[in-house]
Amino acid sequence: MEYIIKVVQKLKNNNVGGIIKARMKEFKENRMGDVFKELCFCILTANFNAEKSIKIQEEIGDGFLTLSETELATRLRQLGHRYPNVRARYIVEARKHELKLEADVFKMREWLVNNVKGIGYKEASHFLRNVGYEDVAILDFHILNILEKYNVIKKPKSLTKRRYLEIEEKMREIAKRLEISLGELDLYLWYIETGKVLK
Repeated sequence: MEYIIKVVQKLKNNNVGGIIKARMKEFKENRMGDVFKELCFCILTANFNAEKSIKIQEEIGDGFLTLSETELATRLRQLGHRYPNVRARYIVEARKHELKLEADVFKMREWLVNNVKGIGYKEASHFLRNVGYEDVAILDFHILNILEKYNVIKKPKSLTKRRYLEIEEKMREIAKRLEISLGELDLYLWYIETGKVLK
């Protein structure tokens, strides 16, 4: 844990810190933007490449709202998504839900996990962070790898709700010591692991 704190502290004080602050500002502004397209992005990233998902999101744009399931699956396939049929089905089904952003991020995350197909705790947390909520952790394999590498956790074989929340709490402790949000910590850890600041 101490090593992660030291590395993030160093990054906070260089150009990476500025990039991450700007990205967090974009996320807050996105809360006013197209929330459904951001949900679609998070559905796409599950077990798939984040950078490719960003390109697909940009390419399809309003098609997430208008294309039929078949048309969307075809487009996802053309753009190289690994699971075009399943993701198209999840996205079309998600259109049935009215997404209301609430003050209680944890209540919202539970609602997403329980009501939107293709959304687990990681995807729900990713979505919420990307629309401006800062107090949830996105526990993807990059983050779990770095937490294990620096002896913060023992990487779980599977990520149950209970285990997810336990690891999130460990990340919350690190974020508190660094005086940053969980959303920012995620971006720093992602950068440490990949050398990139994405969304």
